Amino acid sequence: MTSYGSRLPGPPSLARRARARRGGSIPGLRHRPAVPADPAKAAEVDRRLESWARRLDLFPPAWTEDFSRSQFGRAVVLAHPGAADLERLTSAGKLLVAEHLVDNCYCEMDEDRGGSPHGLGGRLLMAQSALDPYHGTPELENEWQHGVRADGPLRSYHFALRDYAVLATPSQTDRLVHDLARLHLGYLGEAGWADIRYMPRVWEYLVMRQFNNFRPCLAIVDAVDGYELPEAVCVQPEIQRITALAGNAATLVNDLYSFAKELAADPNHLNLPQVIAANERCGLKAAFLKAVEIHNRIMEAFEEESAALSATSPLVGRYAEGLAAWVAGNHEWHATNTHRYHLPDYW
Repeated sequence: MTSYGSRLPGPPSLARRARARRGGSIPGLRHRPAVPADPAKAAEVDRRLESWARRLDLFPPAWTEDFSRSQFGRAVVLAHPGAADLERLTSAGKLLVAEHLVDNCYCEMDEDRGGSPHGLGGRLLMAQSALDPYHGTPELENEWQHGVRADGPLRSYHFALRDYAVLATPSQTDRLVHDLARLHLGYLGEAGWADIRYMPRVWEYLVMRQFNNFRPCLAIVDAVDGYELPEAVCVQPEIQRITALAGNAATLVNDLYSFAKELAADPNHLNLPQVIAANERCGLKAAFLKAVEIHNRIMEAFEEESAALSATSPLVGRYAEGLAAWVAGNHEWHATNTHRYHLPDYW
């Protein structure tokens, strides 16, 4: 068992130098160009999301500016270029907002917002119940409903899923609920390591990241585009594999673009370059470039395997294209979101 409490190798001036480079793609990072986001459509989704969040009182007024600058509307428009209508884009945005609230308020180690690895299991259990409701006596169900509606992150989950279920089939809704449970398991794994100050091996970290992952966002691509990939097809191992590869590639994009920001805030925050540096006893630059290579190999596997599967069925081809579009939009959002991200000066 390796502690990550000691300083990791790397240049001490990284955080200062990283601020010099904002925006743009990571050189050498494999990605497909995204379909440009319609600014008017993104603005309308943002307007609807802000109205929804304000109506449900999801967060205090002090967070409004940060919410507005997060570009949730642009994120979902980039990720879902084939969306059937604005209602479905807005539903995707509600789910994205809810996932961010649960992550920030329950998981991130930010005392101002209440996040902590301590006691996280209980909080995430209640979060899952906002999606997968409690069934019991009427009196206890009523108490549970009051408990869910008394907490902003729980309210966001409950109402975002309720609105999604109106547009999606029961099978699509259940798929999302199970993928959010996977996400919560990943949160718990990372928190457990933080609690005992454990530095995972690279493969262990990547396993955790397959759960603490963008997969719930990918789970809705067919519903947002206005069709259903039937459950009997969706559960096939080959479909599950390309979905996992897409989620893993997209999540490592987040590791790479958020690396400098996280390092500046917490030198011991786990992400793939940090884990590689600690395990291989190399500098952060070498570790970052190796993380780019790992991402590229996963991305290449996704592209090759999804292309082969797409040739077997037009419906599977449509789903694979939806996954690819989401991954491309996710990369574009990270590469251009200078409010949140900046790159280390490694090139």
